[in-house]
Amino acid sequence: MYFENKTVEDIIVDQAVLVEVMEKNGLECHGGWDYDRMTFDKRFDIKEGRYYLRVFCTAVSGDCGNNSASLKILKPALGKYYYPHGVEYGDDEVFPAHLVKKCEAILENVKKDLAELGIA
Repeated sequence: MYFENKTVEDIIVDQAVLVEVMEKNGLECHGGWDYDRMTFDKRFDIKEGRYYLRVFCTAVSGDCGNNSASLKILKPALGKYYYPHGVEYGDDEVFPAHLVKKCEAILENVKKDLAELGIA
């Protein structure tokens, strides 16, 4: 499930600032990067299963490897984890309403934190 045009999509921000804001909101990037992309995740283990809120970013300048990138935030997604295949984001997945609401609140907090820094 993708969160369409109502959150942080298309915001461009310095890598160090984005990492700080994401970590403040529970989204982490543990190895989810290469030189021109970063992915921030928040894992949810609930009775319905394991889910991930993912915020994808791409470098518009600089290099993620040496922490000099300016990152554009892409469309955030919520996916369900299936062992051993991975995370599925498809339209045929069922996402609990309470989880969707929580993810929307997290993304709104990220947007608010960026706005307070004069970025959004």
